[in-house]
Amino acid sequence: MKEVKAFSSKKDLLDFINSDPALVKVTREYPFRVTSHLFHYIDGPGSPIWRQFVPSSEELLEDDGLDDPLGEEHLSPATNLIHRYQDRVLWLVTSACAAFCRFCTRKRIWNRRIVTNNSVINEAVNYIAAHGKVRDVILSGGDSFLIPAKKLEEILKGLRNIKHVAIIRMGTRLPIVHPKGVTTDKLILLQKYQPIFVMLHVNHPVELSPETVRLINHMADLGIPMASQTVLLKGVNDSFEVLKELFLSLLSLRVRPYYLLQMDVVKGTYHFRVPLSKGLQIMMNLRHNLSGLAMPHYMLDLPGGGGKIELTPSFVVKIDDEKIFFKDRSGKISWYPLVDDESDKVKSVLGVNL
Repeated sequence: MKEVKAFSSKKDLLDFINSDPALVKVTREYPFRVTSHLFHYIDGPGSPIWRQFVPSSEELLEDDGLDDPLGEEHLSPATNLIHRYQDRVLWLVTSACAAFCRFCTRKRIWNRRIVTNNSVINEAVNYIAAHGKVRDVILSGGDSFLIPAKKLEEILKGLRNIKHVAIIRMGTRLPIVHPKGVTTDKLILLQKYQPIFVMLHVNHPVELSPETVRLINHMADLGIPMASQTVLLKGVNDSFEVLKELFLSLLSLRVRPYYLLQMDVVKGTYHFRVPLSKGLQIMMNLRHNLSGLAMPHYMLDLPGGGGKIELTPSFVVKIDDEKIFFKDRSGKISWYPLVDDESDKVKSVLGVNL
């Protein structure tokens, strides 16, 4: 890649990409899209925004990645609906995104068009209505905030007419990548059909721009509950310091840090993957330095559709017949008493042999 420090316009960035044969080849397979808002926060090659959104020749290298790492295509009983867990469904309401994250788990649909017409809405709503154990519906895509307000209301109204649907979640990156795109009519719908939890995708403190902060504060003032999902990315946020700043900043904005996600095994994204050992060490450091409110769950979505499991660092150093021993944040060994004949059961549940 050519050595470049900065660009004076979004067009200059596009010209730069189009002048590099390797990047042109990448964009034919995986298109490039970035907003004017994001452009202002690209601080040259290798910076957090650059690395997340600007194409890299590494995307076409052979690796162990999969087009559909979570097996979603095989878990779709109705159009655009994914039913992996008994009590919740994921509904892909659009394929549109304001900007393309280069590590996206659904890069396979970038060149597709997901249509959400009346027939598709009715099919999905009827399926959910017929499955009484579904309590939670997640609207995703693409970016669920990009579906037209009229269609969004049809979806929300249909779901709210189903008695067993208690919670609706909407996954979005729009407040981060294009805050002006979050229109008043959408916010009115979020209030009207509560409870709707907005799941913000935010990976680095620089993404919390003044415009984004104002929008998030406004949404919180409207009573819209928000949580965050963060993907652990090599060269972007794989450090204790960066994530500590991000989670504390989010919490101060009334956004609950919810998930820190280990990278999905997506084709062409190996260069973003952080070793599990490093992720667990970061979580251990965060646990010693943040309150529980600021701590996300460190999650791995198993390849092939196995679902999410939580990755937790172990503080256990020894288990005997009477006590379990832990290393605390200062390195001191402390213990807690076990009840009679509990030792083997604790070892089994923890999956350790100490």
